[in-house]
Amino acid sequence: MKRWILACGLALWTLLPAAFAQTLEKKDVHIAVGGKASFYYLPLTIAEQLGYFKDEGLNVKISDFAGGSDALRAVVGGSADVVSGAYEHIINLQTKHQMFEAFVLQGRAPQIAVGIAASKAAAYHSPRDLKGLKIGVSAPGSSTNMVVNYLIGKEGLKPNEVAIVGVGTAAAAVAAMKSGQIDAISNVEPVMTRLEQDGTIKIIADTRTVAGTERLFGGVMPAACLYAPVEFIRKNPGTTQALTNAIVRADQWIQRASPQDVLKTVPEAYLLGDKALYLFAFSRVREALSPDGMISDSGTRTTLKVLPTFNPDVVPEKIKLDQTYTNDFVRKANAKYK
Repeated sequence: MKRWILACGLALWTLLPAAFAQTLEKKDVHIAVGGKASFYYLPLTIAEQLGYFKDEGLNVKISDFAGGSDALRAVVGGSADVVSGAYEHIINLQTKHQMFEAFVLQGRAPQIAVGIAASKAAAYHSPRDLKGLKIGVSAPGSSTNMVVNYLIGKEGLKPNEVAIVGVGTAAAAVAAMKSGQIDAISNVEPVMTRLEQDGTIKIIADTRTVAGTERLFGGVMPAACLYAPVEFIRKNPGTTQALTNAIVRADQWIQRASPQDVLKTVPEAYLLGDKALYLFAFSRVREALSPDGMISDSGTRTTLKVLPTFNPDVVPEKIKLDQTYTNDFVRKANAKYK
């Protein structure tokens, strides 16, 4: 009798995790990202490399595009489920009556720098001197393009007064700058540190730190996040929670990890052939990565203030800012992974 009770107890114990496990409405999830090898999306890579998505019961496929605008098109077109991209796209989408929502943060500063070719640096005095130049960005319409638009807009220039060229966020971007295909570049790490260290560019605007972001935009600004159509989130709350759990764990891991830990975890191709460069670039942007996945209320207000300066379609009074993001899933994730 005792043995029977013990056997029943053990059987019940083995069933408890399944009984309390999170319900996944959708186990196979397709994430679209633009420039996965950059530090901008480091939490996504860490969650993938360390198996955090699998720990949550998810089979995640990640498709990498040249820039965030391209990744967004994949989700809008229905070929992917979730975007790993810049928060400001969600506000732009709302002006087109397309309702998306951010549910976990990867970066609390854009981590984007703008540099002008060293050969043109002596003649550069203000963003107005960028008029007529070819400026490389990850992809037209992406966050790197947004920074350019805002920078020149402060000087009264319009977006069509510069030539925007898509160059990606990896070796191709470095090559485009070094070969003279472009006159200036707006990009992320480690591309910008590579170009700086080689003496190819002079930095003229910098959001790789929280302080630099505040100087340019007048406040903090959320950067990379996971976001999806509101309909997807409402239909798949368990899946959305699982995705959030994985990214929050990655955010937390990055805060604790040494630079060498990061170096060992990311794919070799991310290093641009220079481990020392990668470590140095990481030290520059580390504080710009989110420690906990929380989306700042003040940061979303900064974004709403910035966008209308170059995008007339964004009318602040018509934007329902509270419908562009939620921290509900992040709070639960942080309670689970303390």
